[in-house]
Amino acid sequence: MTISEVRRKPLRRDAQARYDRLVAAARAEFAARGMDASLEKIARDAGVAIGTLYRHFPTRLGLLLAAFEPRLREFLSEAEKALQIEDPWEGFAGYLENLFRLQAGDRGFNDFLSRRFPGNAETESIHDRMCQQIEDVLTRAQEAGSARADITRADIVNLIWFNGRMIDATSATVPNAWRRQLHIMLDAYRAERAHPLPEPAMTDEQLYNAMVQLNANDQSR
Repeated sequence: MTISEVRRKPLRRDAQARYDRLVAAARAEFAARGMDASLEKIARDAGVAIGTLYRHFPTRLGLLLAAFEPRLREFLSEAEKALQIEDPWEGFAGYLENLFRLQAGDRGFNDFLSRRFPGNAETESIHDRMCQQIEDVLTRAQEAGSARADITRADIVNLIWFNGRMIDATSATVPNAWRRQLHIMLDAYRAERAHPLPEPAMTDEQLYNAMVQLNANDQSR
């Protein structure tokens, strides 16, 4: 399933211009500040009243999806290409490299990857598709004997969380530090490096609940 197009009636030229300015301002502010960026500042940067923002986007999530759509399309498209790479390990490593590259360039996208939004069909569909892509590139590498058999998609989502914290700490001083850590982790994921792990992998339900809780914790701050 692809990301749905924004469903709205055609706008007059002046209204379309305000809409476009809002999306551009949101894209920049979410990238710099994360998903919880100030909507008031976005409206000011777009040169419109806050009421105009809410007329176009009654919910923060609607504005987020409009702002993230190009990046989400890029990510999902590149993930599909990773499945076409002849060497399954190279496909898996390339998938993670692209994922973390997009994470590093956009705090809002990083936040979106890390959380779940129960009750919103569109975000649930996007996250389900992302999880399936993780499963597909990982399983392909495991079946080829390249990736250790006990790694699960929950382990990859945990890696997304770890990488997000690292990006927060290093983006201003060492913006590419994440690549070193990713490749260290890739070595740990190789089948020939496997050794017994002290804890079981998170279940799908535990992973989902953790992503929901992360969003709830951030919203309560």
